[in-house]
Amino acid sequence: MPRGIVTLQVGQCGNQIGTEFWRKLCSEHGINNDGIVEEYAAAGGAGDRKDVFFYQADDERYIPRACLIDLEPRVINGIQNSEVRNLFNPENVFLSDHGGGAGNNWASGYHQGEGVQEDILDMIDREVGYSDSLEGFTLCHSIAGGTGSGMGSWLLEALNDRYPKKLVKTYSVFPNQSESSDVVVQPYNSLLTLKRLTLNADAVVVLDNTALNRIATERLHIANPSFNQVNSLVSTVMAASTATLRYPGYMNNDLVGLLASLIPVPQCHFLMAGYTPLTLDAEGDAAAAVASIVRKTTVLDVMRRLLQPKNLMVSAGARSKDYDKSRYISILNIIQGDVDPTQLHQSLMRIRERKLANFIDWGPASIQVALSRKSPYIRSAHRVSGLMLANHTSIRHLFNRTISQFDKLFKRNAFVDNYKEFPMFHRQGLGGKLEADLSEFEDAREVVAALSEEYAAAESSDYIDRADGSAADLATQLASHMNLGGAAGSGLDPRAPVRA
Repeated sequence: MPRGIVTLQVGQCGNQIGTEFWRKLCSEHGINNDGIVEEYAAAGGAGDRKDVFFYQADDERYIPRACLIDLEPRVINGIQNSEVRNLFNPENVFLSDHGGGAGNNWASGYHQGEGVQEDILDMIDREVGYSDSLEGFTLCHSIAGGTGSGMGSWLLEALNDRYPKKLVKTYSVFPNQSESSDVVVQPYNSLLTLKRLTLNADAVVVLDNTALNRIATERLHIANPSFNQVNSLVSTVMAASTATLRYPGYMNNDLVGLLASLIPVPQCHFLMAGYTPLTLDAEGDAAAAVASIVRKTTVLDVMRRLLQPKNLMVSAGARSKDYDKSRYISILNIIQGDVDPTQLHQSLMRIRERKLANFIDWGPASIQVALSRKSPYIRSAHRVSGLMLANHTSIRHLFNRTISQFDKLFKRNAFVDNYKEFPMFHRQGLGGKLEADLSEFEDAREVVAALSEEYAAAESSDYIDRADGSAADLATQLASHMNLGGAAGSGLDPRAPVRA
């Protein structure tokens, strides 16, 4: 029986990338903007499972298993006035009554989430009820603003408490570090969110805005990438990462199977993504430029490109700093298109012979490959395409950069007054007077620093055998913060067999 996945889109960024994801899924399954199966797809025969991400209403329209959540109305109002306005269940839209947003303040977003928890959890419970067999949740959000970070963090904790045995996978957009931000408290918001992503999510797909803009500029030759173009790249990754769930084969056809071999150590569940060949759903120069770059695709070529650091959707600091020391913990390639299994085996042998991937010493040095069909309803310019999800130790540099930026602000107590007015950041002192309590910042820094050190420790050949030192101590330290009945211990196999 197909197992349903409920998607939660939180904040401006979450709703924008989430809506692009649904547009892509609809086109791949032959569903129009009103949720009606197109005539050319009505006969079936595609072998797809629409009901993982959609359910059928009484009028047989396909409705996304999605909840749209925001504290200010602009983006959701735009969706409700767009060509997909009839696609979503209007009962599954939550907008704050005052519509003022979170003011790019994590504490405001978190506090407002607590204040409306009954409305939001009722909405999620109702959506869960439409699934005969719920496997888990997908959260789309940004870590740097107010709503996606703050309310998203509250939601992660709430899901752990309410659905402790369900998987939680996130698509988390990290801020652009190559240009100055209007959000001066971005490091605070990011660090506080990273704590919840560490403790309350089973898998986090890291989507780094710095890298997304670089890829759009360098690989697609777009001088000034628009938000829509970057969101299109994100939706491509999201759709490809769910391909084996929607076009199932004999393996990797559910979320737990997909994640099991990627995450051998529960603490280290932050995943890099790469995709090739890149295209945009757009006309004109961008599409032409991509076509001129990649003329012919083979399985070996696609798998080689996926291992090139420039194709990873994380920023240069995470890709290049100490890259020779960094290691792959695991790799899953999802290959779509016209693929001969013999070619696949030969490609894996060539990659192994050339030592193109530097793996950890304490686990299988193998690339897991899942073959998935392409949608028969979309004409592709390429015979083969591929997505790589990789658990790589260099991701720690992304966390270290956030910690460094946080330290610069926090040691001067810069902008902390923005947070002190909210309950989590003050306590009642002597005589009933409210006093600032910034221990939440310190706790978040401790968790993220421990996460970074855990990834660094994973590079050591004796990582598993260490009874003292970083690995064991940090695992205990992280576990002490975790709700052990929650998603962090929700039953992913310690190491599923690595298959090609």
